[in-house]
Amino acid sequence: MEIKCAIVDDEPFARKGIASYIEKIDFLKLVVECEDAIELSQYLRSHPIDLIFLDIEMPEISGLDYIASLNNPPKVIVVSAYEKYALRGYELEIIDYLLKPVPFERFFKAANRAFDVLSLAGLPTGMPTNFQEGHIFLKVDKRLKKIFLQDILFVQSMGNYVIVQTMHSREITYCTLQQMMTSLPTHTFISCHRSYLVNKNRIAIIEGNQLHIADYKIPIARNLKEEVLASILNRS
Repeated sequence: MEIKCAIVDDEPFARKGIASYIEKIDFLKLVVECEDAIELSQYLRSHPIDLIFLDIEMPEISGLDYIASLNNPPKVIVVSAYEKYALRGYELEIIDYLLKPVPFERFFKAANRAFDVLSLAGLPTGMPTNFQEGHIFLKVDKRLKKIFLQDILFVQSMGNYVIVQTMHSREITYCTLQQMMTSLPTHTFISCHRSYLVNKNRIAIIEGNQLHIADYKIPIARNLKEEVLASILNRS
């Protein structure tokens, strides 16, 4: 899913910082930068926007007053130097409220929240987001990379990191195996060992206490073998 974004802030330096963050995230696309709400209003008359990164204290009309004036506004993430407007912002159903200066980790969290909200809202996408044809985004080398679920062979734990082995690549991301388990569909991905999740659809051979997936041999823990075999053979 590609989210079309606008930045609205009367400070050029602030716009530059948010633009640099947007550039790092694959599912965000910056389409316009505006100095104030009036300039944004002119743009919205003929261009669709999915998400606005919005400052509050600007000339002529505040960001929140402008959003309140719209019947069906785009989704909004407030980026402000002032905490005092947070309550009103959430009353207007903004997605998130970021305080300047914004660290990338906090921006990244807000962007993912926007992705979830817009997905649930039925935003038109070029790629299905269901588990059969869906995908996840992994943070790899300070960028977000789209990984199609059907391409994942297995996930291997390395402490606070995991290796996501796909048909085409080997990705390492800062994440625990438990966190990956909550992000992947349980009817397709199963735990066969404390260090591995495997894609059931990619298992070619079951041999003893090993699963053969492509050119890899993945161990099956003894205490999980019965459960794993039942899941693979559709007995559970």
